[in-house]
Amino acid sequence: MAISPTTIVIFGASGDLTSRKLIPSLYRMDRKGRLPENIRIIGVARSPFDDDSFRLKMADAIKSLSADDWNEEAWNKFAPRLGYARGDASTDGGLENLQNQLETIENGLPGNRLYYLSVAPQLYPEITKNLGKLGMASSVDGSASNPGWRRLIIEKPFGHDLSTAKSLNRVIRTHFHEDQIYRIDHYLGKETVQNLLVFRFANTLFEPLWNSNYIDHVQITVAETVTIGNRADYYDNAGILRDMFQNHLLQLLCLVAMEAPARYAADPLRNEKTKVLDAMPVFSVEEARQRIATGRYQGYLNERGVKPNSQTPTFAAVEFSIDNWRWRGVPFYLRSGKGMALRSSEVVIQFRCPPHLMFPMPPGSSIQCNRLAICIQPDEGIHLNFITKEPDRDGTVLVPSDMEFHYRNAYANVKIPEAYERLLQDALNGDASLFMRSDEIERSWELIEPFLLATEDSHAKIPEDYHIGTMGTAGADSLLAKNGRSWISMGLAKKPKD
Repeated sequence: MAISPTTIVIFGASGDLTSRKLIPSLYRMDRKGRLPENIRIIGVARSPFDDDSFRLKMADAIKSLSADDWNEEAWNKFAPRLGYARGDASTDGGLENLQNQLETIENGLPGNRLYYLSVAPQLYPEITKNLGKLGMASSVDGSASNPGWRRLIIEKPFGHDLSTAKSLNRVIRTHFHEDQIYRIDHYLGKETVQNLLVFRFANTLFEPLWNSNYIDHVQITVAETVTIGNRADYYDNAGILRDMFQNHLLQLLCLVAMEAPARYAADPLRNEKTKVLDAMPVFSVEEARQRIATGRYQGYLNERGVKPNSQTPTFAAVEFSIDNWRWRGVPFYLRSGKGMALRSSEVVIQFRCPPHLMFPMPPGSSIQCNRLAICIQPDEGIHLNFITKEPDRDGTVLVPSDMEFHYRNAYANVKIPEAYERLLQDALNGDASLFMRSDEIERSWELIEPFLLATEDSHAKIPEDYHIGTMGTAGADSLLAKNGRSWISMGLAKKPKD
């Protein structure tokens, strides 16, 4: 019996994402033996490539961007899987070359197809409609174990606001069923983000403490040292709230706050994340103004392509809350920005202090309450801060100490894979656990929209300037200071020992 072929179709194959992330990830997966033997990868774009020139462009990208991964023998095995079908997939007739190639590859068999929309967001509806009109969206069977499935991966941004997100969902679901749609957030593909779930639900140590009785507040920070670079066309219309908060940061919040699903599978996992979002109050615009601080790095208005009167923030700090049994009264502080002092993504759990401290302390002094820091990048690890007694001192001198786990030390011979490797593998396997469902997307927009209105309406304050190489604005500090809290310094997680 002939084995049904599987084809990955990448729309927008001449773009940056394909050469930087998608093809290198598929190449590494092939080196690890994780691609089906009968798989083909077809790039689709308007650029005048053929099979050979497309392969050459992808080889050059891997050599320049990830030279350590380059292996001539491995590439020669992988390259024949690559092909190219020139066409404008958003126009009538633009899929003709692709259809011809798919017919040749499948040769009458019910082949499997994974469509990847690596294109500008405004093209999502048109490409989806064309796939539907030509009968290229309907699965023959559609199950993970049987041939003939069709799946669609969509990159962010998924909508510009709640209204456009709902509209896009309607269009896509006209042609694809919800279980065929994989809305990708590459943050969920990171090993250390997935380790949040393992840390919480494969260990009993912290579960009794993982609630408002013992946790004072939670901080989630995603800081980038880079500025917007050449992305003004996108970024000046999106800003930090759309670019980072509606997706990455809220997804991290869900993983920190969710209840344990009955089993590790797509629907139970996504149900629990959605319950967290449903338990978060949707603030009024005026309430949102009291819970956000925005900033803009100095020189932003001089960036090429930025509007002279732009009020787009490049930094924001936001206070959220979760009104359920576990988290009521525990603020979640989220911040993210461009041009920060360092590149780092981490979750910090700030525990409450002991209700009574029996040890004598100098007047006016206090102890540092326990902290748990989960560093997602670049120093992947977990750090537990606790109090110890300093030896050989008069009296009792209390000092904070760290217990540390670093991926770099624990798995010295294992290179942490690119997030897209895991996500592409899961999509091929039909596992949607790390992809977002439509109700998650729409609820996230509901939560973010009041903050968008608070920063974009006629009463919005101009974002506060901050220097490149700092950690944001004074307003972000004030957001926490009003409740007697402060941002926990980046770099809490110490550098791993060689």
